[in-house]
Amino acid sequence: MSRALLTRATQLIPGGVNSPVRAFRGVGGTPPFIREAEGAWLVDEEGKRYVDFIGGYGPMILGHRHPRVEQALQAALERGVLFGAPSRSEIELAEVIVDALPSVEMVRLVNSGTEATMSALRLARAATGRDRLIKFVGCYHGHGDAFLVAAGSGAATLGVPSSPGVPAPVVADTLLAPYNDLEAVEALFAHHQGEIAAVFVEPFAGNMGLVPPAVGFLAGLRKLCDREGALLVFDEVMTGFRVAWSSAQGVTGVTPDLTTLGKVIGGGLPIGAYGGRRDLMEQIAPAGPVYQAGTLSGNPLATAAGLATLHELAPPSDAYQRLDRCSQRLAEGIRAAAAEARVPVVVHRQGSMVAFFLTSGSVRQSADVDASDRPAFGRLFHHLLERGVHLPPSPYETLFVSLAHDEKVIDQSLEAFRSGFAELGRRS
Repeated sequence: MSRALLTRATQLIPGGVNSPVRAFRGVGGTPPFIREAEGAWLVDEEGKRYVDFIGGYGPMILGHRHPRVEQALQAALERGVLFGAPSRSEIELAEVIVDALPSVEMVRLVNSGTEATMSALRLARAATGRDRLIKFVGCYHGHGDAFLVAAGSGAATLGVPSSPGVPAPVVADTLLAPYNDLEAVEALFAHHQGEIAAVFVEPFAGNMGLVPPAVGFLAGLRKLCDREGALLVFDEVMTGFRVAWSSAQGVTGVTPDLTTLGKVIGGGLPIGAYGGRRDLMEQIAPAGPVYQAGTLSGNPLATAAGLATLHELAPPSDAYQRLDRCSQRLAEGIRAAAAEARVPVVVHRQGSMVAFFLTSGSVRQSADVDASDRPAFGRLFHHLLERGVHLPPSPYETLFVSLAHDEKVIDQSLEAFRSGFAELGRRS
């Protein structure tokens, strides 16, 4: 049935999907079309059940169809889905964000992570009077034109467009450095003195699997930005409220000037946000001259689902301790299964984000992921899928654990991993 649905979809939707990674281009084959989900499980159109480690690519931290979220949505539906006017729930969600995140004194709600990073870039340029930005190879900040860049010919060169339709002048001010390479960032600042508005970084890179920052990397970025008069922007669209209540900035102890958010703060509904110091945020219209607006921003359904989700996670809840336990069980189990089969693997975990790489080397930046055994990942992916375990269909994506993943679900998944690694070991 999925093959027939994909054929039907490709006649109407580019590639048959509404987001590229869903097309299984990284692993081959036909994606199962999902009919419903509950708890830690997905169910496809044929009725087959899968343990879900996609988690909507991050938002479903409570699991699917959590009763509190469903109740909040039902209550919101009964009040209306769009007002085009201020509402109480926008204030309440803003209050939670400001209370939890060390760097955020004011916040603006938007509709997606892409919109949040685009808006944060505009604000950074306005606040500094500069145009250039630094981003890191392998970090993803949405599909805004300025962020769709590929590396140029050297560390001090400008980026070049990585997608047709992005004019070269739009990315002419985007500079690229390898993740975890502080010297490269320092070289860019030296080469473009007084020109760089901001450094954008995923504090835990989640779009090349999961790659943690090297010791001193984020603190070094903070020091460089302070010295050079640039803003440090943490893209916490993925890590925000996912790795900890205080997010990555609380875990690392490094305070950015601006933060972008999404995913978890909407409880599975479309949302984004950007926030930071009061003096910066008060430059946003209508308080200041930097224009940004959105018809659906602060949508009452998204804010209701987000508030219900954050209520379940908020201290003194033991939610993050439970997430840590199950995520650690998954990470250690994958490592052990690979070792038993003599398959080289590197496993990274931060909170409820887990990634593994089929390589014997260290993984510190995007080039290391490129060098991993991606064909073998594809074979392992399909082995797991056949046995009812659905990973994100790419070695460049992160596995997400939810509160619905109990020890029984994790252990069931690890059985599939063990047989999958055993098969890889026999073929090597």
